[in-house]
Amino acid sequence: MQLALLARLLSVGRAVLAALRGRLGALCWSLAPLSLSLPLSLPGWRDSPPRPEREQEWDEAPPTPTSVNYHFTRQCNYKCGFCFHTAKTSFVLPLEEAKRGLAMLKEAGMEKINFSGGEPFLQDRGEFVGKLVQFCKQELELPSVSIVSNGSLIRKQWFEKYGEYLDILAISCDSFDEDVNVLIGRRQGKKNHVENLHKLRQWCREYAVAFKINSVINRFNVEEDMNEQIKALNPVRWKVFQCLLIEGENSGEDALREAEKFVISDEDFDRFLDRHKDVSCLVPESNQKMRDSYLILDEYMRFLNCRNGRKEPSKSILDVGVEAAIKFSGFDEKMFLRRGGKYVWSKADMKLDW
Repeated sequence: MQLALLARLLSVGRAVLAALRGRLGALCWSLAPLSLSLPLSLPGWRDSPPRPEREQEWDEAPPTPTSVNYHFTRQCNYKCGFCFHTAKTSFVLPLEEAKRGLAMLKEAGMEKINFSGGEPFLQDRGEFVGKLVQFCKQELELPSVSIVSNGSLIRKQWFEKYGEYLDILAISCDSFDEDVNVLIGRRQGKKNHVENLHKLRQWCREYAVAFKINSVINRFNVEEDMNEQIKALNPVRWKVFQCLLIEGENSGEDALREAEKFVISDEDFDRFLDRHKDVSCLVPESNQKMRDSYLILDEYMRFLNCRNGRKEPSKSILDVGVEAAIKFSGFDEKMFLRRGGKYVWSKADMKLDW
């Protein structure tokens, strides 16, 4: 009991210290326009790469980071042709620095964290994301902790060790035709993506993890009828995205992907949605809804602003604090709420029949 109490007190102390560091960083950053050179150097942390300068209204109240998508790695074992967060670096924060940033986000109002990539299970064979999931649920006591993965590297042992701390596992599946998955690049070796999807669905039932499916609708799957397969898998949510171009990621001279050949029109996307309108768990997201309504944190813990069709990074929250960094995020909080970004996202509240 004494050891447990001591561990809890240490955890609270770390969170308070992280919040104080963040607020000190925010104070230094807010003095920058006055030409006061106050660099903030935190132990064990080097400055993140420079970000493009752009105008910002400093007198606006910053949005609350209620739901954050932390892309802690860009590395992936798949080569999806439309990927909009590509492997431009191999950098991953040290575990304790990532925890420090997550504690700062919790202090700033974060209720839901979603770990993504790249492929989050690639780092340390899933141990890295597992430890972050456990920390966010057990130490930070976040209402919702989720992961988006292609599912190819998840093992049953991971569920045995970390499943109790995970609210939602979202698996990316764009087609139930393996030939189409090969065309898209959502495959590695001879492993059948669809068969693996069903296996993961069963593990989610066994370990009481809410199961979700993400699909990117593009030129190769826009005519597909997925009604029967989705209803059989019965996910809590089926998030359907329209293929999105982001300059420097999947479009343009310095991009690692050429997604132009995957792009569909708004009319094509609407026809796909109409064909699946009877799927009760369907959650559609057009390019208009998607671009500015997500708080995206990159591998350096910088918020990414997509308003100009690129991913322009803020300063790292580890350097300047959450409040200062989030002002550069371009986040549309109203669109976030309008698209249903806040929903019943804790598995304790879902009352699911596992």
